[in-house]
Amino acid sequence: MDVTSMSQALQLHAQVIKLRTQNQRNLSNLFTFAALSPSGDLNYARLLLNSNPSLNSYYYNTIIRAYSHTSNPTHHFQALSLFLFMLQPPNNNHYVPTPDNFTYPFVLKCCARLKLTQQGKQLHGLIVKLGFGSDIYIQNALIHMYCEIDELGVARILFDKMSDRDVVSWTSLIDGLVNHDLSIEAIGLFERMLEAGIEVNDVAVISVLRGCADSGALSVGRKVHGIVKEKGIGSKANVCTALIDMYSKCGCVESARKVFDEVVDRDVFVWTAMISGLACHGLCKEAIDLFVEMEMFNIKPDELTITAILSACRNAGLVREGYMFFGDVQKRYGMKPTIQHFGCLVDLLARGGCLEEAEDFINAMPMKPDAILWRTLIWACKVHADTKRAERLMKHLELQGMSAHDSGSYILVSNVYASTGKWCDKAEVRELMNKKGLVKPPGFSRIEIDGVVHEFVMGDYYHPEAEKIFVKLDQMVDKLKKEGYNPKVSEVMLEMDDEEKAIQLLHHSEKLALAYGLIRTCPGSKIRIVKNLRSCEDCHEFMKLISKVYQRDIIVRDRIRFHHFINGDCSCKDYW
Repeated sequence: MDVTSMSQALQLHAQVIKLRTQNQRNLSNLFTFAALSPSGDLNYARLLLNSNPSLNSYYYNTIIRAYSHTSNPTHHFQALSLFLFMLQPPNNNHYVPTPDNFTYPFVLKCCARLKLTQQGKQLHGLIVKLGFGSDIYIQNALIHMYCEIDELGVARILFDKMSDRDVVSWTSLIDGLVNHDLSIEAIGLFERMLEAGIEVNDVAVISVLRGCADSGALSVGRKVHGIVKEKGIGSKANVCTALIDMYSKCGCVESARKVFDEVVDRDVFVWTAMISGLACHGLCKEAIDLFVEMEMFNIKPDELTITAILSACRNAGLVREGYMFFGDVQKRYGMKPTIQHFGCLVDLLARGGCLEEAEDFINAMPMKPDAILWRTLIWACKVHADTKRAERLMKHLELQGMSAHDSGSYILVSNVYASTGKWCDKAEVRELMNKKGLVKPPGFSRIEIDGVVHEFVMGDYYHPEAEKIFVKLDQMVDKLKKEGYNPKVSEVMLEMDDEEKAIQLLHHSEKLALAYGLIRTCPGSKIRIVKNLRSCEDCHEFMKLISKVYQRDIIVRDRIRFHHFINGDCSCKDYW
């Protein structure tokens, strides 16, 4: 008898008990449905196992598999507990099957989810000892686990030693590389995967599209889109969502919209990806209109959708609309606002100069504000020259206890001191950072040329064409000075003279990427740059003037949003 509902499962179980039969097919159907079906009952499946612990390994493996597929940490621990039960010595009272090659992949998955580094390594040792080390499913699970527990080097060694690799092997490592901000390496591995003749699936496509989105590798993303069409997987909502996200983050919001318009069955993730893409490009009215259209289709927004629409309001300075959407979170959608929702509204108020209102809003929050919220307000105080409030909030942040690993708070504090000329106070903060072993994350910018992503850091002399780049920069500055360019030396938070500060500004990573783009691309073509930090005022002004003098459309993605520079103007209208 095939089971399609828990009601049928219960009836079947009653029949098994009544007839006192342990028909394996019926029991197997009942157990499998309860454990694995979305409409099953995992607790009921465990009761069935507990009432008959002498069942064979299929039942143990099935419930461990079911536990590993949930997002509940308690279930993951239960899976490990059951695995340890299977490892105990034979008992005359009842039979307990020993783990086999089907058991270990699911147990490894639980270790990965729980970030159990030591236990995962011990399990790896046991796998090798028992002779399961060459099983491809176990090898794939080991690669995934080592990626999840931040042992990427071990994952790479395992991958390189595999005699046979399937699409899961490649995808597991590609996904791990993307998750560790090694998107360029992930794209290279995907290229190798194609050369090896591996048949890609939607999971592999989604992983590499995330890498393309993070690194700004548009040409690779377009190549992947071609593969999607060729393989006929372009109608899958998860693939469409990844394509929309990739095109949006690579600066091609028009291509993202084209993908969106071709999706027939749009779920909330597809809508959210497009709304978020419009918002980060500053197309805030279009984002709000699309949100309204989504509601007309009776698609209920989720937490990420609300974050996207609040981001649209933030990027356009729409305070009234921001309050309205924030109020709708609980009133209309029955959700509790998250810390991200509060953060968007605080940023909206702070950017608009409503510093007191933003501070009151933080203090009235139902949950404890994190350091990021206070940093957002302190940064706004710096921008709006409210140094007294900034210093008071900095002391409050210090009393709250900045995380030992939170370099961002210390950097912001030191920059506020530098902006007011308090160099001694800045030096004290930097000294404290050194004592705590905190390092400022390096700023970098990326540009894709002929399918290759080039990464630059400030004052980068290691690029093969560095000499040409610095010569080009000097030429660019000479042209801009004729247009009235004057370096904003106040952006340099170092104690040095204005001439040295101007050199520091000229060597910012996005300027190096821009110079390289002008050298290597055809006149009139668009230049796309991805930056991991917020653009400074000097670089922003520099890009505006370059777009006018060189008649180039320049698209820059910084940590906050996109900037489209066309003929001396920016799409952000100098509000970012």
